[in-house]
Amino acid sequence: IYLPLKTIATRAMFQFIDSFFSASTPLGSLFVSLTQVFMSRNILPQSLRRIIRATVTIEWGAHTIFRLSPLCQHTMSLGETYLRSSGFLRHRGVVFIECCRMMLNEHIDPQIYENEEHHKRMNKDSLMHAPEFVIKPRSHTVWEKQCVRLHCTVSGWPDPRVVWYKNNVTIDPMAHPGKYKLESSYNVHSLEINRCDFDDTAQYRVSAMNSKGELSSFASIVVKRFKGEVEEALPMPRHGLISEYGITFDTHIVDGFGVSFGREGETMSLGATVIISPNLARYQPEVQWYRDDVLLQPSKWCHMHWSGDKATLTLTHLNKEDEGLYTLRITTKSKYETYSAYVFVRDADAEVEGAPGAPLDVKCQDANKDYVIVTWKQPAVDGGSSILGYFVDRCEVGTTHWSQCNDTPIKFARFPVTGLVEGRSYTFRVRAVNKSGMSRPSRVSEVVAAMDPADRARMRGTSAPWTGQIIVTEEEPAEGVVPGKPKELEVTEATKNYVVLSWKPPGERGHEGIMYYVEKCVSGTDSWQRVNTEIPVKSPRFALFDLAEGKAYSFRVRCCNSAGVGEPSEATEATTVGDKLDIPSAPGRVVPTRNTDTSVVVSWEASRHAKELVGYYIEASIVGSNKFEPCNNKPVKGTRFICHGLATGESYVFRVKALNAAGLSECSQESEAIEVKAAIGAGAGAGATSSSPSGPSGSSGPLATGSKDKGGKRGSVTWAPDLSSAVPASPTPPYGISVLECVRDSMVLAWKQPTFIGGADITGYFVDYREVINGVPGTWHEANVKSVSDRAYRVSDLKENRKYQFQVRAANMAGVGIPSLPSGTFVCEEWTIAVPGPPHDLQVTEVRANTLVLLYKPPVYQGRDPVNGFYIDIKEADAEEEAWRGVNEKAILTNYMKIKILKEGETYVFRVRAQNKAGVGKASEPTEPVLAETKPGTTEIVVDVDDDGVISMNFACSNLTPDSKFVWSKNYEEITDDTRITVATSGGKSKATFNMLAEDDIGIYSCAVTHTDGACSSYTLSAEELKKLLELSHDHKFPVIPLKTELAVELQEKGRIRFWLQAEKISANGKIEYVFNDNSLSQGEKYKMNFNKDTGVIEMIMESLLPEDEGTFTFQLQDGKATNQSSLVLIGDVFKGLQKESAFMRKEWHRKQGPHFVEYLSYEVTPECCVILKCKVRMPRHRVRGNSWIMDVSIRKILLRSAHTPLQMTCYLPVCSKEVDLIIISLSISISIHLSLSPSADCITSLTDEGIRLYSFVSYYNEALQVTWHHKDSAIAFTDRIKSGVVGEQLWLQITEPTEKDKGKYAIEFHDGKGGLKRTVELSGQGEATAEFQMAPYFLYNRARVAGGLPDVVTIQELKALNLTCNISGEPLPEVVWLKNEREIVSDGHYVMKLEAGKYASFTITTVNTADSGKYSILVKNKYGTESADFTVSVFSPDSKK
Repeated sequence: IYLPLKTIATRAMFQFIDSFFSASTPLGSLFVSLTQVFMSRNILPQSLRRIIRATVTIEWGAHTIFRLSPLCQHTMSLGETYLRSSGFLRHRGVVFIECCRMMLNEHIDPQIYENEEHHKRMNKDSLMHAPEFVIKPRSHTVWEKQCVRLHCTVSGWPDPRVVWYKNNVTIDPMAHPGKYKLESSYNVHSLEINRCDFDDTAQYRVSAMNSKGELSSFASIVVKRFKGEVEEALPMPRHGLISEYGITFDTHIVDGFGVSFGREGETMSLGATVIISPNLARYQPEVQWYRDDVLLQPSKWCHMHWSGDKATLTLTHLNKEDEGLYTLRITTKSKYETYSAYVFVRDADAEVEGAPGAPLDVKCQDANKDYVIVTWKQPAVDGGSSILGYFVDRCEVGTTHWSQCNDTPIKFARFPVTGLVEGRSYTFRVRAVNKSGMSRPSRVSEVVAAMDPADRARMRGTSAPWTGQIIVTEEEPAEGVVPGKPKELEVTEATKNYVVLSWKPPGERGHEGIMYYVEKCVSGTDSWQRVNTEIPVKSPRFALFDLAEGKAYSFRVRCCNSAGVGEPSEATEATTVGDKLDIPSAPGRVVPTRNTDTSVVVSWEASRHAKELVGYYIEASIVGSNKFEPCNNKPVKGTRFICHGLATGESYVFRVKALNAAGLSECSQESEAIEVKAAIGAGAGAGATSSSPSGPSGSSGPLATGSKDKGGKRGSVTWAPDLSSAVPASPTPPYGISVLECVRDSMVLAWKQPTFIGGADITGYFVDYREVINGVPGTWHEANVKSVSDRAYRVSDLKENRKYQFQVRAANMAGVGIPSLPSGTFVCEEWTIAVPGPPHDLQVTEVRANTLVLLYKPPVYQGRDPVNGFYIDIKEADAEEEAWRGVNEKAILTNYMKIKILKEGETYVFRVRAQNKAGVGKASEPTEPVLAETKPGTTEIVVDVDDDGVISMNFACSNLTPDSKFVWSKNYEEITDDTRITVATSGGKSKATFNMLAEDDIGIYSCAVTHTDGACSSYTLSAEELKKLLELSHDHKFPVIPLKTELAVELQEKGRIRFWLQAEKISANGKIEYVFNDNSLSQGEKYKMNFNKDTGVIEMIMESLLPEDEGTFTFQLQDGKATNQSSLVLIGDVFKGLQKESAFMRKEWHRKQGPHFVEYLSYEVTPECCVILKCKVRMPRHRVRGNSWIMDVSIRKILLRSAHTPLQMTCYLPVCSKEVDLIIISLSISISIHLSLSPSADCITSLTDEGIRLYSFVSYYNEALQVTWHHKDSAIAFTDRIKSGVVGEQLWLQITEPTEKDKGKYAIEFHDGKGGLKRTVELSGQGEATAEFQMAPYFLYNRARVAGGLPDVVTIQELKALNLTCNISGEPLPEVVWLKNEREIVSDGHYVMKLEAGKYASFTITTVNTADSGKYSILVKNKYGTESADFTVSVFSPDSKK
């Protein structure tokens, strides 16, 4: 059939085809056969074949008649619309349309025929080919406001249709006019992005598709800023003018919310006032709320309100899930502003005292037809006893009845719930239980439907991607087919409570649905037992309970339907019932750092053995309370957290626990105690401050109180440094990791300093490495445990010819920052090249409009010969690589160079190459771009020669910070030796004075100021400059009158002001002229002058200072030709302060004419632990008859034996005078007991059964007392034979089996941190010691003894009574003391101690509790000796023992 498609309308053509194929099936079949024969044998004329190629493809069964030529790319979708509306697609098994986007005009576009030759070349074999990328698009990194173009070349037949995507979203140039430009020409396709901004940082995909398939290729675009870094979580706004309004909006958030604390069940509102300028009545900004960088949606748990100038978020019913970092984001058409603060949610009061807190984050996973896995997180509060397990409850939607899913509590925080009814929806909750009772239920989970995942996906609107094909098929019913074997059966989860199986349905399953039977078999047997005998399961998941813990099982699954039960699947490997997931190990070292007056930054080492880690809980305790409270009730995943809500001035210790689904780890070691107060430079409001956009972080912890953020993206909530605050933060990541040397088993790395050091000096770096095998990176390992201060480090113990990646972290006083991005992949193979490696650690300093100084370090790898010079290269920052040019023609030997060829306002980069005899090596990494400009306020080093001829270099800086330091260097190496130069710094000025200038001092001197924007300068001392300075120094020494002191001012009695100076040498003919503000002064009533020619002291005394005396006072000296002068400027605050102090002294002098305190109230601690408070009062003689008198006032108070006893005393002095009614002075003191020794507490010797015991008594003993024993003036090394200890107030040294070597002088020294005492004794075998040894039998017989009867360990149940009795002996009757944990026990109702008949000592605890566990001792002593016996009491509760 010949259809002249040039003249027929599209609609008519489709009507014809529809009626033709629907009228007669045999005719259609005949037409199909004839057309295929004609087309395959080229029987049809060329014009007809051309027209057929331009038509749609129509399938009759498996026969292809027509196809749409890909040349018709210009067509529209009218044909497809008609086909669908006319019922053309409804014919059974007829239509297969590869492309229905053709809209034929009245005449076909002539371009189809013009391009036919091109398509012949593209399809030489006349076959169809799938798309193929000849050239793939390439990734780019560009700066802001630059343009970028992605290219690709695609082949295939028919010509593929090309679509561009950004983050899997189709790019529509019409939706963004001027932003995107798409071009396609002869299979070359391009995407152009105009004026890139941060929104354009994304992954781009180009998809090529034709009837043979679809193929994609990916490329990434990264847009960088010149300054700062961008956070990743929140999108960047569009900048510039708004097309709708033609103006730019300015947004400010004021009256923001701070760190908030709530309790479960309460309602909390967060709000902030938003000021938008200009204020347009109808303009509505976009208001969004985020929690932990997750966008919040309105729900029953959170309500959002915008009133036009205030944004409010209301949390209607707080739960621990609501804890986190909340961010308010106000977006206008031009930019946005954010404000963030942390919200803490504490547990509600338990319904049962001692019950644990409620679990949190209940979620449903892997939902299926009759099965779902419920997961949750363990609470931070266990109620004081360990959690025994959890109960899972479910509730069917539409009802209020909760049913318990498990009969016994489970400890694993994950539970499979089975037995759901298909098609119904459920919610779940979890409760925790301990020995005290049940917790409150958790917040209910989201609603989950029990249905097939495929059905759920269809309900959500998920569909397969468009492939250009519409296939309509019909399957014949396949009844009576027994399903095949399930596939890929595996054990997905195994605990001691249950085992979860999963599998995939079989391919042969018939038309009807299938169900499953699960069978188990004990490993080692062939006895298979069906688990679900009554009801088969519908889901390809199944949980098995009631398995024997420790046994190994195998499992298999059978399918079944109405036709029968199929063959079993392949059995699984033997699985031992037990927890496969271990509880995490305890976290490492915990380091607290001061933050604000109510918060502390806590950092810790991650748990080393933690699979599927959920996060960490942090606990805090006030020192001495031994009671830990949780700092967070929602686990944090980082290793850094800011603990808020602490008491100012209190000292806290912290510990951390890790958790996963298996449970909570042991607590970490307690941190060192830290006092809660603001960090260096932090004020009272350091919590809520504005902050610039922060870099990425990897540590977890909220922002301090509240923070605002303009124009950047929010990054991780774990770390956001406040660049405007003086509170130190951890530094940003280092970057630019490179290799300096490589040998067989080690590599030397170098990197660049972080762009932001956190406001504090970097204390070191940590390097991690990982191996890359077949392109897959492994796990990270620490290369150095201790930090390294240099920006270069050798990583050892590597394997030769292996590939590695590295990352570096920087640390300062605030903690360790997040790691850098992984480096490139480096191969560990030994370098054998002859030339040297690259220099490293390039630094640019002393930047001026036309000059700068470049510093660098020599290469680590020297090559075959030592390095003998360096070459410096320079190029403009935006120039191509070919623009590098040399600065020096000849190699220089120094590690620095001053570059003088810069152009003001140009930006440059630099690099360095090293050379040896073999040649020039590889260039270093280039520096960061440097702008050639002289910054405002830049100062230079000034060389000064003072009047004494002293030569000094002076440097001033006005941009100092509290941490700034002046660093002087010679030849760019820091000066540490002060033998030739003395450095003195005062305020913003620093002076380096030459002690004795000589030729050894020739060199380049520089001064740099740390913690500033590169404030530095240098001065070159050459031989010619040295000669000039020495001559100038000599001239200054003569003929100048040298001065011992410059003009100074001091206050005398009655507030008189004395101006004075002292000349070092002046003759009797010397003359002095006194000048004030250029006016000469003369002797008179106001000014009294004096010149002592013998001492050279020149002075001028004024009775008082009046306002007109503000100005400059000058003493001008003249002695022959020699002159000198000295001036003193008294203006402004200096003059006012001196005037005020003079008036005060004059008033004080008048005050002392009456009764007054000579010595104010003070205190003194005596050796007897007493405090004496005292003061002195004087009464002048004209106030009393006779001479003046002094009254001593003393108050004596005995201190208690506590560690600190605060006292506050006030002394009142009544005076019978009309001028002074009462003199009052008070003193508040806090005194610590240090040491109290009895004056007669000499060292005593006694004999025991084991040997000789030396001991001495103190009046009071505490742990702060340091005790040292000496023998022959040497400290004693204690062994099993020589021991020391403390019993009560007795300090003893026991020598077992003494020998001749033990003779000599023994001494005991006491020291309490302020003072000490020493006692000695001589063991020589002569004198008193000999008599003592001779009377040994008498001593041994009569000394105090514990004869026995006490056990070593006593284990007793709680609430029982304990009674112990022992025999004692000794004459005279020994004194008996009972101790618990080295502290004396006082007899009361709980402890009862008795001594019967002088030899039976009994000890009774009436009702034992767990607090009674500990070490107990009985101490008996009389004048012949002391003896003790120890025993341990362990109390258990019945539940803990079980």
